[in-house]
Amino acid sequence: MKKEYNNLDIKNLIRTEWFKQFDEYQQLEILEGIENNVDVLIYAKPEFNSEQMEQIRLGLEADLDVSIYDKKEFDYRQMNQIREGLEEGLDVKYYSNPKFTEYQMYQIRLGLSGKLDVSKYTNPKFNEYQMEEIRFGLMDNLEISWYANPKFNKEQMKFIREALESNQDVSLFANPDFTLEEMEVIYCSVENDIDIFKLVKKMKKL
Repeated sequence: MKKEYNNLDIKNLIRTEWFKQFDEYQQLEILEGIENNVDVLIYAKPEFNSEQMEQIRLGLEADLDVSIYDKKEFDYRQMNQIREGLEEGLDVKYYSNPKFTEYQMYQIRLGLSGKLDVSKYTNPKFNEYQMEEIRFGLMDNLEISWYANPKFNKEQMKFIREALESNQDVSLFANPDFTLEEMEVIYCSVENDIDIFKLVKKMKKL
């Protein structure tokens, strides 16, 4: 989104009191934008810190639609994830939401890059580690519905995912009420042909 404007107008503007409202780092971002002939007025706003300004400037220089993320609700790390997604040509609408942390955004961006059905985990209730486990499952074409539940922690999800990879029947332990240790006991009991139904019944009484 390069903008053809009279640089003289902007250069006059930066000599006024208007420019003095910005700190030295913000001013540097504005000056660099002027040097690169982008519309600095899109980000030359006091509510953006210099790091946010940089992300918007980089987007403008790459001719991206920065209107998707030039919002003060996004910190610069979130802006960076959205900008990188736009540069990859991804549908960033799946994660351009300030409710997602930069790490959650990254997991969703990786899923989009891999052409996965990210709708399975675009839920802010999943932390980035849970999202990663679901993404791994999607990559391996597993039935992630067994563990794509925010009530499972990362370790439980990983255990169920690895069991699915081994073609094990996870129905006996894919329950968030079981701790990881209990899941492991049930899994080992199946492997050793122990009466699992009695074992589960006993564990539920504990």
